[in-house]
Amino acid sequence: MLEPWDSERAVDQAKPIGPLMLGHDIYRASSYGAGHPLRIPRVSTVMDLSRALGWLPPGRFRTSPRAKPAALTGFHTPDYLAALEAAETDGAVSEAVRARHGLGTTANPVFPEVWRRPATSAGGSLLAGELLARGGVVYHPAGGTHHAFPDRAAGFCYLNDPVLAMLSLRRSGARRLAYVDIDAHHGDGVEAAFEDDPDTLVISVHEERRWPFTGALEDEGAGQVFNLPVPRGLNDDEMAAIRDELILPRVAAFRPDAVVLQCGADGVEEDPLSRLSLSNNAHWAVVAALRPLSPRYLVLGGGGYNPWSVGRLWTGVWATLSGAEIPDRLPPAGEAILRALVWHRPGRPRPTPPAWLTTLRDAPRHGPVRAEVRAGLRALAGRR
Repeated sequence: MLEPWDSERAVDQAKPIGPLMLGHDIYRASSYGAGHPLRIPRVSTVMDLSRALGWLPPGRFRTSPRAKPAALTGFHTPDYLAALEAAETDGAVSEAVRARHGLGTTANPVFPEVWRRPATSAGGSLLAGELLARGGVVYHPAGGTHHAFPDRAAGFCYLNDPVLAMLSLRRSGARRLAYVDIDAHHGDGVEAAFEDDPDTLVISVHEERRWPFTGALEDEGAGQVFNLPVPRGLNDDEMAAIRDELILPRVAAFRPDAVVLQCGADGVEEDPLSRLSLSNNAHWAVVAALRPLSPRYLVLGGGGYNPWSVGRLWTGVWATLSGAEIPDRLPPAGEAILRALVWHRPGRPRPTPPAWLTTLRDAPRHGPVRAEVRAGLRALAGRR
């Protein structure tokens, strides 16, 4: 039941969509709180940089609608949705609600837009499924909240918009779904939703021994689940091997009707919540390589907790999808957006590296493909 929008839900059924970006200004003014990793701007930076570079004309942008509770019950329980709405209205939750639904915790605090912000992200992912009914490409950087469960918030995620997007794609005619997750953290909520579904391929590449401490190499469910925990310091060459030896062969062999990529930006070296060492080039290469493998392609955001690295990476995702050429140096309008970002980090103030302010593309981070990465790839290659 998708009724949270009116004029914005009109879809041209005659031809494939996109590339189209979904966004909203709620992300510009909303924060999880002064001490939270998601106190930083992210989606607004992507929208602003893309416009400053001339990559986002009005016809390529759609404002994300806000989903109503009835549109979310395909995955989330009515009791949980009611508790989430009440948390915003009341500005607080009881101990019983905190224990049952994971609201009002350090990771998932109650903040002024605690219902409206995730409902807007979920509404964008639901809309994306409809927009892709006839094929095409949609980019929804505010999506990717892959840790939420039907009746519980977790890991900064209140609603599981990847699951909602995949259910929307199903309703729009995509039976076989491939979900690829390259966030530094395992997409536990999405895997739990689809682990027993033979028509859904789930691939997650994530840092080993990192919260939520799920997604072991041996986990495969009853459906088609492939988890690759990777060691600290994962470099671009290792990610290229993972892309070429795991992700692309499995997705191509599955022949999906739609691919959903969760492109969390927390695997880059500068991110404070992981210990991987990728450059943003590694993410962009995965984005480009998956595009030809299905008629419908949805790219979501996810983690990313350094305002410069996540803004630059996700803007480069849009360049990759829209065919824009990334300049060696940003024009003054682009630099101004990055120079205006503020990040209050613990400890003594640290200078911002010049490359974070003047470029989108990181220097590549090459390195050997280590034995533990090779061993994981061999183990998954041997699985039917």
